[in-house]
Amino acid sequence: MALLRGVWGVLNSLGKSGADLCAGCGSRLRSPFSFAYVPKWFSSSLSGYPKKPMTSYVRFSKEQLPLFKAQNPDAKNSELIKKIAKLWRELPDSEKKIYEDAYRADWQIYKEEINRIQEQLTPSQMVSLEKEIMQKRLKKKALMKKRVKLKALNENWKNLSNSQKQVYIQLAKDDKIRYYNEMKSWEEQMMEVGREDLIRRSIKYPAKNDPEKF
Repeated sequence: MALLRGVWGVLNSLGKSGADLCAGCGSRLRSPFSFAYVPKWFSSSLSGYPKKPMTSYVRFSKEQLPLFKAQNPDAKNSELIKKIAKLWRELPDSEKKIYEDAYRADWQIYKEEINRIQEQLTPSQMVSLEKEIMQKRLKKKALMKKRVKLKALNENWKNLSNSQKQVYIQLAKDDKIRYYNEMKSWEEQMMEVGREDLIRRSIKYPAKNDPEKF
């Protein structure tokens, strides 16, 4: 009911119906109520804590991406996102307002839901919830840092010459040969002590004089 009141409040404030809102929008809006975001609210566990609503631009992008993909099946997502961002910048204020009002309505519902949940939690549950939220934030931050490092490493690898890359490729081949030899030796020891159950049945060891198979 709260969600319906939020959507109805948006329509009331604009003095238009859902159909009126989409008049003249063309392919930009897929349906009169496509802007209505239905969040997955908290149910019975802390892990179901509500997520923040999508921003106006994110909501618009999620609507447009399938349309752009259908029109440009061979294009990369990064290229489509650039086109969507350009379309958003050129979108008339009257159409942007649809998304902005929907975001504000969802944000109000989000705050009300947060307050309702917090009122039902005991002090110990509040502490647990705060810890969980903090851990998720730290995990997300660490993941972002890792992605940045991996991206930098990928760029460094691309900038290496073929001769420089060959050094690392050969080291990787040598490591693989060493791994298989050590694994073979270990499995032979397991057979001697009667632990055949630890041996991998489907492994085929390559010939020592044929490193190119790696």
